[in-house]
Amino acid sequence: MEKAVLLISPLLIGYVLDLWLGDPDNWPHPVRVFGNAIALGEKILNKNSYRFAKGMLLAIFLVVSVFLFFTLLNYVIFEYSGLYILINGILVWYGLANKGLITEGQNVFLALGINGLEAGRNQLSRIVGRDTSQLSEQQIRIAVLETMSENLSDGVVAPLFYYAIAGVPGMMAYKMINTMDSMLGYRSERYEWFGKFPARLDDVANFIPSRLTAILMIMVTASQRGFRFILKYGNKHKSPNAGYPEAALAGILNCRFGGPNVYQGVVVEKPFIGESERTILADEINVVSHINHKVCFVVVTLILIVTMSVAYLF
Repeated sequence: MEKAVLLISPLLIGYVLDLWLGDPDNWPHPVRVFGNAIALGEKILNKNSYRFAKGMLLAIFLVVSVFLFFTLLNYVIFEYSGLYILINGILVWYGLANKGLITEGQNVFLALGINGLEAGRNQLSRIVGRDTSQLSEQQIRIAVLETMSENLSDGVVAPLFYYAIAGVPGMMAYKMINTMDSMLGYRSERYEWFGKFPARLDDVANFIPSRLTAILMIMVTASQRGFRFILKYGNKHKSPNAGYPEAALAGILNCRFGGPNVYQGVVVEKPFIGESERTILADEINVVSHINHKVCFVVVTLILIVTMSVAYLF
């Protein structure tokens, strides 16, 4: 039972802190440290020959280092249960991105509605890797909803999934994998080979969470069309994972995602996900925000139930 408490208590603290504070700008954050380490490694290694091998070695080194660091940290503080719960609770908060994701999406819709197209484009550029300078109002709203569905998996369900499996070390190792993919996983001349292994590693890490996210999305909305869209469009995306939560949301809202976009000056043709080309309305961001909150709550609750059940049985 004590082990269950040491897993559950930090989870609840982190969940409440995320609901309360989100991800404040300019606060210290492990992911910023991860990003600096990735950037330094890329600067040193991403040159000359054997770029794939160098990218692979960097990825393995960083992920293993993060896992071992947080494992060692927990070992050192394990005897001090209060300190253990507090530190791990803060780290769970750092690992979750639910409120931050919702706030960023709402801010784009707000900027677009109040200050116009250019403000919406600028605000969107904070959360997507695509070129936003030529996007229409409809394209901006679609980009927000695509990002919120995909990052519901990457920023919420997947970190919680790995926390349930391996505690904070598992959660932070996943965050390193996901950060590497966001920084290196581009099909450009600079990153095509160096970032290939980190990108594939991220695909593997998100295989189960992305599909779990899609299932949870249709469960909390009871959307039959969402289930049909998952089966029809989930595997149509160029990413082996992103298509599943996007298809679920497209089905829930009865809209269409995908199409061509520009990334780092390169036009990337993405398949369409969904059927209706209808206009996305300004208030639909609230619907999607509620879906994200519900899915996060359900995952946290499931972890609590499973952990307590296992502790009771054994």
